[in-house]
Amino acid sequence: MKTQEFNIEGMSCNHCVMAVRKELSKLENVKIEDVKIGSAKVQYDEAKVDEKALTAAIEEAGYKVIN
Repeated sequence: MKTQEFNIEGMSCNHCVMAVRKELSKLENVKIEDVKIGSAKVQYDEAKVDEKALTAAIEEAGYKVIN
């Protein structure tokens, strides 16, 4: 399992946090450690999920990854 923190642009409230958490929770083999305004920290199985899928989930919520 790899732990990674994503810096996220455009989040400003608790609704933003919930939207990102919801999209990340749709991915299998991903454990959400923390989501707060401006970032998300997750653990994931690199053999089953890649960083692009995580970034895509955050973008699907309407925000931009700025790592």
